[in-house]
Amino acid sequence: MALKNEEIQAMARRIAAADVAHEILRPLTITNPGITLEDGYAVQSAWADIKIAQGATIVGHKIGLTSKAMQSQSVVDEPDYGVILDDTLYPNGGHIPLGTFHAPRVEIELTFMLKRDLTGPRCTLFDVLRATEFICPAIEILNSRLEKIDSVTKQKRTIIDSICGNAGYGGLIMGDRPFLPTDDINLAWIGGACLRNGEVEETGLSAGVLGHPANAIAWLANKLAAHGETLKAGEILLSGSFIRPVPARPGDTFQADFGPYGSVNCHFSLN
Repeated sequence: MALKNEEIQAMARRIAAADVAHEILRPLTITNPGITLEDGYAVQSAWADIKIAQGATIVGHKIGLTSKAMQSQSVVDEPDYGVILDDTLYPNGGHIPLGTFHAPRVEIELTFMLKRDLTGPRCTLFDVLRATEFICPAIEILNSRLEKIDSVTKQKRTIIDSICGNAGYGGLIMGDRPFLPTDDINLAWIGGACLRNGEVEETGLSAGVLGHPANAIAWLANKLAAHGETLKAGEILLSGSFIRPVPARPGDTFQADFGPYGSVNCHFSLN
């Protein structure tokens, strides 16, 4: 049974308050066992409304759980999505202040910037490429808002908890060498290495994102179409990670090395 609107609003306020206090909540699927997938997106939307009321602006969307490895870990068979807010964007090479995120982790991926609107329900990879202005390598910072393992029951959180927590999105650092989706670039074969303090932690290939990163964007356009929503020109779209998340500790410096497509860097400050 779907949750009542007042229940959804109350959950959104709890998550927003936990963000401010840098606290982490018990999984909502444990404390509210009747919550559904659609309820999760309703909670996420209500949380985003709170952030907008506080002055933030939605500038794009992130897509998560796009690789088979991550889907198997979460026991799901499709991705999820969240929103990107303007106050979560950091410059390439920038410093991330200590305490900004709870248990942050880093992923590397490709961002798509749209030059025109993209609408489902029959959006394809080719539609995505035609609508793309440029593509840019990026680092995504994951932020934990809900416990991975419930502190009371020891049960794992689910994809619904991830969705309620804005699909784990925390922050974004984009590279400063955008490139065009031209015929001579095979977007499915772009490789990346994630280095922490100069040591390679993870490597991956963009084909790990639903076979081709543009497929993830098409999936999102089709998913949103069911709710009467459209991906807008100018939006930043995070297509999904092709590595496992790497934990970030105070003092860590990360580099996402995409070879000929440039690199992205960030540093998690000690103070």
